Amino acid sequence: EDLIGQLQVTQSRYEETLSDIARRYGLGFREITQANPSVDPWLPGEGTRVIIPTRFILPPGPRQGIVINLAELRLYYYLPQQQRVITHPLGIGRQGWSTPVGETHISRKQSNPSWRPPPSIREEYAKQGETLPPVVAPGPDNPLGEFALYLGRPGYLLHGTNRPYGVGMRVSHGCIRLYPEDIEPLFREISVGTPVRIINTPYKAGWHQQQLYIEAHPPLLEQPMQQGKNLTPLVSAIVEQLKGSPIQP
Repeated sequence: EDLIGQLQVTQSRYEETLSDIARRYGLGFREITQANPSVDPWLPGEGTRVIIPTRFILPPGPRQGIVINLAELRLYYYLPQQQRVITHPLGIGRQGWSTPVGETHISRKQSNPSWRPPPSIREEYAKQGETLPPVVAPGPDNPLGEFALYLGRPGYLLHGTNRPYGVGMRVSHGCIRLYPEDIEPLFREISVGTPVRIINTPYKAGWHQQQLYIEAHPPLLEQPMQQGKNLTPLVSAIVEQLKGSPIQP
């Protein structure tokens, strides 16, 4: 089976936002707003019907270690020697600070990490009239949160956040943010050396009970070949799934 989870529906409570609902169900902001385009994200109103898109097609490629799909702002972790996968929403690098694709690994783990912002980020803060110290100590003002998983690619890591509303958005300088309640169990479960594969796949296809499903996400803005009406990646995803199946294209 290529699908996990189930589609759900709930009703909003008084004064809660779609961001509140998204976090409660393990979703990011973009996921829930795209599933509910007619709902006011900041004041949906009590009793409003809200679709909870908690059904996912597994990303293409090897099902091992950590797979991060930038196009859907979501992480998949395949537990070693188990037929289980854990998935969480992410915040990723904004345009101009894009999170790079490719293969790497978890190089080290650190609880209560200090943040050492590079000169480029300190310069950006300075242009906005803010002084950023060379080292930000652990605590409520540290954007890394309480747990960090460092990647083999220098300068990039998976970490918690002191601004959870940014999960499900493109808001970082390239690092990958998770909700505090998501990074903590991952930190305990994942070992140093775990492979990490970062992809950018807006279109996924997969089988469930002999039916072919399609999952589509808006391509990242800096991917011009995937913008507009170019459906080649979508067709390719479908054809790849049809190979060797009883149904031929």
